[in-house]
Amino acid sequence: MDPAEESPSMLWGLDPIFSSFARLYVRDILQMTESTQVPGIYFYNSHPVYKVDVLGTVVYKREREDFFCYGVDDGTGVINCLCWKNDLLKEEEDPAKFGGKHSDAAHGGFNPVAELKKLRQAQQNCCRLEIGELLRVRGPVKTSRQQREIIASTYYKVNDPVMAVQIAWMMEVPGLYRKCYDKPLQLQHNAMSDSAISSVSKATNIIKDFLMQKVVSRFRPYDVQDLLQPLVSCQPETTSVDQEPVAGPSACQQLRQLLKESLEILEDEGIIYRKVKSQDEVYNVTAQDKDLIIAVKGIIREDSKREKYAEKGCHILHILSAVRQRYSLNVSKAALELVLKSLECNSDIVSTTDNHYTVF
Repeated sequence: MDPAEESPSMLWGLDPIFSSFARLYVRDILQMTESTQVPGIYFYNSHPVYKVDVLGTVVYKREREDFFCYGVDDGTGVINCLCWKNDLLKEEEDPAKFGGKHSDAAHGGFNPVAELKKLRQAQQNCCRLEIGELLRVRGPVKTSRQQREIIASTYYKVNDPVMAVQIAWMMEVPGLYRKCYDKPLQLQHNAMSDSAISSVSKATNIIKDFLMQKVVSRFRPYDVQDLLQPLVSCQPETTSVDQEPVAGPSACQQLRQLLKESLEILEDEGIIYRKVKSQDEVYNVTAQDKDLIIAVKGIIREDSKREKYAEKGCHILHILSAVRQRYSLNVSKAALELVLKSLECNSDIVSTTDNHYTVF
């Protein structure tokens, strides 16, 4: 693969193949190209791969003190598999350890030492393979001395006398190739979604900065609409075949949609709210709405004198209900929390618990 065609490493996690053991043919594992960004990562048809799952026949073996080297042939090629020994395999069997001191088994009793010996022997049989036996191995792919190999994290001998496992494998892997491996990684849709999210985020920040710098107490949508104009593309969309313009939303429609989504986000955050919902869209800026601040402070001062709220103060839900009854039905909890935070910072009120407020 051309280095310019590699997807950025930050996007590799979007590909489900990257976090799984890819069941690739040995031929494809040997032909994969290594990433120029991160050594040890390989690409098959634009899919990042670093760990694989292989089933094949042992065609050669070498044993060292700490590991086995098995050559695995799956019918498309042969790859070397480095299989580390566990501690039980490294230990040398002590004849005296399994001596004849315990003779309970001969009399029909349970001999734990003999059973342990059987379990150990069974484990050794699964890890020690001979040429011609079937091996399944999983692990990351490495390149050592210019040769591709698998560093096994899991490996075991497969008992398959009627070839049921091999047949199931040969039927499953081609399906994985058709559905996953042979389909190029598509990140365009995600990139477009990220672009749309980024535009709304930028628009929201632009409006926030405008409200803060100009100390605006109320505004209408058309007062801030022109601020978002640079974020809207005026170029018509084209197809990849004949490059002819495709019908789509106009720049004016895009601008209105962007403004609508940004104002909705600001409302959800409580930064703005509409005191009265009418055809004349007027938004109040919560932090600059002195009438709302006075109303909230007055409610807490008056209701804190009541016996019910004298000890802990007024609960935030009680304050919200009172504000909606006495001031505006459209004040959200998020907007009220901003007002309460501002009053507490100015030492006008104090919180007795996380949700209760009273005056000094």
